[in-house]
Amino acid sequence: MNNDYYSKYWLPINISTHGDTIDSLITVLHYFMAVLFVGWFIYLVYVLIRFRESANPKAQLDVKHFKLPTYLEVGIVLVEAALLVFVSQPLWAKVKNEFPAEADALVVRVVAEQFAWNTHYPGRDGKFGETRIDLIDTTNPVGLDRESQYGLDDIVTINSFHVPVNKPVIVHLSSKDVIHSFALPVARVKQDAIPGMTIPVWFEVTQTGEFEVACAQLCGNGHYRMRGAFIVDSAEDFEAFIQEEYEYLAEDMEEGFLEKVSGKSTSSADETSAEEQPVEQEQTAEPVEENSEDTSEAADQEKEE
Repeated sequence: MNNDYYSKYWLPINISTHGDTIDSLITVLHYFMAVLFVGWFIYLVYVLIRFRESANPKAQLDVKHFKLPTYLEVGIVLVEAALLVFVSQPLWAKVKNEFPAEADALVVRVVAEQFAWNTHYPGRDGKFGETRIDLIDTTNPVGLDRESQYGLDDIVTINSFHVPVNKPVIVHLSSKDVIHSFALPVARVKQDAIPGMTIPVWFEVTQTGEFEVACAQLCGNGHYRMRGAFIVDSAEDFEAFIQEEYEYLAEDMEEGFLEKVSGKSTSSADETSAEEQPVEQEQTAEPVEENSEDTSEAADQEKEE
């Protein structure tokens, strides 16, 4: 995994369609905090000098109101409210509420556990197979029922999250044990995975490469090793990844598995040939009728002669 996309002094590279807005907000907040830090530090130095003991040997007990700090505090509150209402809230609403249509997106399930990320892809039919708790083991981390209606062609990976470039991705996030935090730093995605809940999150990336999916929530003694590969593929490479997973599954499946998941079963081929057969008969029927008519006309001519 290449970590060159991490900056030593600032944010990692952005490959997300909504990342620029998030980065702009973070930049504005840091500038605002820097102004506050410098301003309050200057005020602290002023107070230390202005009210030092040598310059004020006797305490003044009468109250004297100083209006400037009040004005500054009101101004700070107004700026923070403006950032919250006009910048943060619209951005949050866009990312959390304005989901792309599932027909135009890759829909996957990500199931967190101590200490791994399990990704469940639907098959070529686009539908998830059923999952059952009693089927969960080391070889079936999400409990996928291969014998369910849509379970045969589903794909499950561990710590390897492949997505296609320039296509929306909808993740249905859940956890098997404790609270985790699904983090894709380069895609500006971070969402808690909570046991008993399925939380949707979406993103779209614009650059291919191999990055990192990390856990941003302390989840146990092995938290430090809960990281996986976040691989952004071209459309061709993503299709090659799916086909490679099917070939790997075929080693443990019955004969004809690849034909079934590719939608090229022998039964469909038989149906196609059966449909074509009457057409051939219809095409050969017409010449036969023409020949019979020619024969009858020849016989009539012979009788007349």
